[in-house]
Amino acid sequence: MPIHDHDIPDVQRVDTAPPAIAVFDAYGTLFDVHSAMARLAGIVGPDAERISTLWRQRQLEYSWTRSLMGRYADFWQVTEEALDYALASFGRRDSVVRQALLDAYRKLDAYPDVREALGACRRLGLLVAVFSNATTAMLNTALTAAGLDDLVDIVYSVHALEMFKPDARAYAAAAKAFGAVPSSIAFHSSNGWDAAGAASCGWRALWINRAGLPREYPWMDVPAVSGLGQALARIEASTAVDAIRNTGQKDA
Repeated sequence: MPIHDHDIPDVQRVDTAPPAIAVFDAYGTLFDVHSAMARLAGIVGPDAERISTLWRQRQLEYSWTRSLMGRYADFWQVTEEALDYALASFGRRDSVVRQALLDAYRKLDAYPDVREALGACRRLGLLVAVFSNATTAMLNTALTAAGLDDLVDIVYSVHALEMFKPDARAYAAAAKAFGAVPSSIAFHSSNGWDAAGAASCGWRALWINRAGLPREYPWMDVPAVSGLGQALARIEASTAVDAIRNTGQKDA
């Protein structure tokens, strides 16, 4: 799908309409990326937590560098490459452990607040979408394994674009796929860089700062909340304000 510069929204054009769609990043936002290692910590050994942290760091780094180099590979390959580096960094080259970790990564645990948040968004009349750097196959497997597939209306992967977030063209293509103007998209990501990327493209972005990290990307004013429960409260409040406004207009 060709993407042109004129497809990227002008963030100065702000629409004050309430959100029409709630969009969620997947890994780290819906799914605990460290749950695969947590399940297998007994066979990985005392370095399990540090290996998991390095695995995630390199997974993100490799996606960005591949994008910038024009050397795209799908997110599953990037995940494998990152794991190989992380294991090698701690002197681990066990193919059985490697495969066990990859199998576990396909079916990560969802965070406890996810199901209620997705269900509540639908009850409020919003479409619910997942927007991720992962392939559609990865996302469908993870959503089904976590029992969330019945709560998601749209799954959108960057894979067909052969680029990764936070490239602005990825957000522009996703907005088109959702059939939504950027300012009507309530976006949630645990990755500060992802939330900032969405905000830069005019989306209503929230940083789901589960770890309580310091503020990042100060050139973008992205509000942060500690979990999806707080994010849901913001959506409910905006929906209630819109309902009151509409009632007032009818009475007038």
